[in-house]
Amino acid sequence: MNCFGLIGFPLGHSFSKKYFTEKFEQMGLSESHIYKLFELSDIQKFPELLKSEPNLKGINVTIPHKQAIMPFLDGLDASAEKVGAVNVIKFAENGKLIGYNSDYYGFKTSLETFLTNLNLNNIKSLVLGNGGAGKAVVAALKDLGISYKTVSRTKSEENICYDEIPALIADYQLIINCSPVGTYPKSDQCPNIPYESLTENHYLYDLVYNPLETLFLQKGKEKGAKTHNGLPMLHLQAEKAWEIWNTPQ
Repeated sequence: MNCFGLIGFPLGHSFSKKYFTEKFEQMGLSESHIYKLFELSDIQKFPELLKSEPNLKGINVTIPHKQAIMPFLDGLDASAEKVGAVNVIKFAENGKLIGYNSDYYGFKTSLETFLTNLNLNNIKSLVLGNGGAGKAVVAALKDLGISYKTVSRTKSEENICYDEIPALIADYQLIINCSPVGTYPKSDQCPNIPYESLTENHYLYDLVYNPLETLFLQKGKEKGAKTHNGLPMLHLQAEKAWEIWNTPQ
C-alpha cells in the first residue's frame, strides 16, 4: 500500500485526508493508495514516524512544522529555498527526503484569480502572521509586485504590531490572514484588526478554509469588502504536491 500523509498539530481542522481519499477513488487508486493524518506535537518524533510507516511515499507538512521540519531533510528544492519553509516532502528514488513548497504556487495562483482586473502594482497588503504560511505569501507578493507589511503580535525590524494597523488600514487594500486564528474549533475568534474601518475597496483573503467563512471574512463582508477563503489554495497546493510526488527526480 502506497501511503501518503500530513504531519502537523493539531489536525482536527484538516481537509487533506478527505481531499486525497476522494482523489484516489476518482483515479481508481483506492486499493493501492492511502492518506493518513499524523498528529505530531513534537517534531523530534518525526524519525520515529518514518520508522513506523515504511510505506510512506510522500508527506504534506502544516502548522507548526513548516520550518521546524527542515533540519530533518536531506535537501531542499528551489521552491522551499525561495520561501524558507516546507509543506511537501518527496521521498526521492535514492532514499533522500527533499523538501518542497507548494503553498507558494497555491496562494499566488488563487490570489491572481481573486484580484483579476486590478493593477497589482498599485495594491498594498497587510500580512497577518509571520509563520511558514506567511513566508509563502510574502514570496508570492514580492513576485507579483505587491508591496506589503507583515503584522505580528510583537514589533520587530521585520514586523509591525497589531496596534499599528488602524493608522494604515485605509491605505492597505489587501489584508491576508496567514495565522491560524479563526480555525475550527475556535471559529468564534478573528484577527485583531479595526473591522469598522473596512470598506468596499478592501479585499480580505483568509488562508483558513475550515470554516469556509471565518469570522474575519464575515466581518469584512458586512462592511462591503470582497472576501476569499483558503479552500482554492488548499486544492491548488494539493495538486502541486501530487505532481511533485509523481515526477521522477
